[in-house]
Amino acid sequence: MTRIPLVALAALTLAACQQEQSPPAVDAVQDKTAAVVGQTSAATMGANTVMGYVPNAAMGDMYEIQAAEIALEKSQNAGVRELANMIRTDHTAASEAFKPIAAREASNVEMPTGLDERRQGLIDNLRSAAPGDFDRVWLDQQVAAHNEALTLHRGFSDNADAPGLAGHARSVVPKIETHLQQAERLRGAM
Repeated sequence: MTRIPLVALAALTLAACQQEQSPPAVDAVQDKTAAVVGQTSAATMGANTVMGYVPNAAMGDMYEIQAAEIALEKSQNAGVRELANMIRTDHTAASEAFKPIAAREASNVEMPTGLDERRQGLIDNLRSAAPGDFDRVWLDQQVAAHNEALTLHRGFSDNADAPGLAGHARSVVPKIETHLQQAERLRGAM
């Protein structure tokens, strides 16, 4: 006899909780998990082999360019817009410099034509971020993505099997460090 009222009470409590909580516009857990997965992948697979480095470097640039374009569309923050413009310019140049080197030294590695599921999830989160949350979400993603990129490029920079790609890795590190410092500074100011 007391079982029915407890079940009814549980159902009402669950319904009330669901009404009070609206689903978040951004899947913060997905972004945090993606950061850990990306960092681990960059340190293990990407930094050690041409087969890992080439697609990860190419997709890193693709993600950065797309994320920067979204920031330029959605952000009203002058600092975020300035950084997004710098990131788009630098990663576009890096991508253009990377392609012919990869074609020479990694002709057996298929260049990605789109983002993997992890990075596409990050882009989807940026697109769905509410205007008041966008800058924070974008900056959090930028800090994680640039830490991942530093791990990837620094780890590959002494690869003797692909000296052109290793040289490219060394050449992009200073710009990535600058992007990371700017993103951390802007995030700290929020």
